[in-house]
Amino acid sequence: MRAFANLYNALDETTKTTEKVAALTDYFAQAPPADAAWAVYFLIGRKIKQIVPSGKLRAWAAAEADLPDWLFNESYDAVGDIAETIALLLPDPVASSDRPLHEWVEQHLLPLRKAGEERLREAIVEAWAAMDQSQRFVWNKLLSGGFRVGVSQQLVTRALAKVRGIAPSVVAHRLMGDWEPTPAFFESLHAEQAHEANISQPYPFYLAHPIEGDPAELGDLHAWHAEWKWDGIRAQLIRRGGETFLWTRGEELVTERYPELAAVGDALPDGTVLDGEILPWTSEAPLPFAQLQRRIGRKTVSKAILAEIPVVLMAFDVLEFAGRDIREEPLATRREILAKLVAEGEFPRRLLLSPRVEALAWSDLAAVRETSRENHAEGLMLKRLDSNYGVGRKRGDWWKWKVVPHTIDAVLTAAQRGSGKRASLYTDYTFGVWDGSQLVTIAKAYSGLTDDEIKKVDAFVRRNMIEKFGPVRTVKPELVFELAFEGLNRSTRHKAGIAVRFPRIVRWRTDKTAADADSLQTLRDLLPPDRA
Repeated sequence: MRAFANLYNALDETTKTTEKVAALTDYFAQAPPADAAWAVYFLIGRKIKQIVPSGKLRAWAAAEADLPDWLFNESYDAVGDIAETIALLLPDPVASSDRPLHEWVEQHLLPLRKAGEERLREAIVEAWAAMDQSQRFVWNKLLSGGFRVGVSQQLVTRALAKVRGIAPSVVAHRLMGDWEPTPAFFESLHAEQAHEANISQPYPFYLAHPIEGDPAELGDLHAWHAEWKWDGIRAQLIRRGGETFLWTRGEELVTERYPELAAVGDALPDGTVLDGEILPWTSEAPLPFAQLQRRIGRKTVSKAILAEIPVVLMAFDVLEFAGRDIREEPLATRREILAKLVAEGEFPRRLLLSPRVEALAWSDLAAVRETSRENHAEGLMLKRLDSNYGVGRKRGDWWKWKVVPHTIDAVLTAAQRGSGKRASLYTDYTFGVWDGSQLVTIAKAYSGLTDDEIKKVDAFVRRNMIEKFGPVRTVKPELVFELAFEGLNRSTRHKAGIAVRFPRIVRWRTDKTAADADSLQTLRDLLPPDRA
């Protein structure tokens, strides 16, 4: 645990990629496989379900620190992170434990799932007493299911590959899908020969970069494949060993949630893996993404929902065919295989081939792109025809050329503290627009301001608080910000009746007063036709 806590601190204290990779490499080169397996598990974002409710942790920590609730709460308000607050307030440890990470997780943490409250408290307090402040902080994060640190899965992959000289793409593939954090699994990451893969294992997803500058700078248009950028859930549909698996880009196995796509998989030739987008679809066109959200998270889907919100897989690539990994084949070849597969299969309109967008010149393609919203798309994807299917986000071969986002001027109405290094600053903002003489909430955003602007907004929030609602502070409606967003959908869950897709701050409109902000009717006028 001590080595893992030291690694956490090293990663948290730098923003330099080279230093993060160096810290990870040093750790994996020295950690026992049993510890390293769990470290990989946590670092790439996998979590143990919350063991202890945060309310109980607060109460037990306050009791151990001999603090009244109000003082503990004030401390939490100042720090902004419950795990760090507890680590700072607890008395100094009475002992120091050298127990390795895997023992703390497997012998101390996981068994607590079935423990009664008395035993649970006893075990937690016992662990706190044996750890220093850094260890307690990490332990609290694991307990609450809130462990995260500023490192991407790609950096973890690079470090693991560097330790044994294995290609990062191989390590990335071996980290996909279902696996258990065991010593054997960790050793298999570095095996020189390909290990026997689980038949459900997906491939790492290949991601595009936002295009920069004039697309004509990419060269001859005929060397490129253009298609719509769909607004759905990226997924791989796998048919292997007579079984079907549907994985999202977030590595969530969702086969049972989309039975119509499971049926598509059952009709695929064995040894086939498709890459595409899950879209809510009816009347030969996609429904708004908000409709798909009604199915996301449901473990069981009713017949009514299946009928009301059917889905398709809009396929744009094939990664495995006839049991052979064809990712190194050029895109043009993979598309030929995919087109034939879709045309010759019997998939009752639930497997669609993402159509190629034709144009004679870049200027013509730019004109087509302007019709993206009419075609229920976010813009265009540009893929070099001779490109292979890579791993992660790489520059050069795949680009996303999205339409210019909508913008609106909105008033800051509330704020709450951020997390991590921004836990002491008000960085998470709520915005409203005018509905008559009232401001109605339409979006929350936390990105887009400079550090200097954040400090100025934080000072404004502290001077102009009106009410407190838990961690949220309402403020005088004076500051105006320009927000950008990808699209809008009708929503019964929001008071405004509108859900805003991917809102972010473009700039602080210091030249405007609250009265100059936009109205709810402005947003209503931007809503797509109601086809639900």
